[in-house]
Amino acid sequence: MEKQLIDDAFYVEEKSWGTWQSYYPDGKGIITALTEEECIRASRFVLQIQQEEANGKKIEATTYSGEVDYKL
Repeated sequence: MEKQLIDDAFYVEEKSWGTWQSYYPDGKGIITALTEEECIRASRFVLQIQQEEANGKKIEATTYSGEVDYKL
């Protein structure tokens, strides 16, 4: 089955458990998201950052941890 490339750069598939996964044309995974629209948006963002880094642009990012430390 032929994969429908988005922006000639990646494709998305719905998984059996209802999430969406994006892939490079060679089948390597990019990201997983809850909706198709979010999967496409986030995949475009990831690919944009990769392209900018490849062109020598320094990307600064902030990360946050969602971990909560408590006992029930």
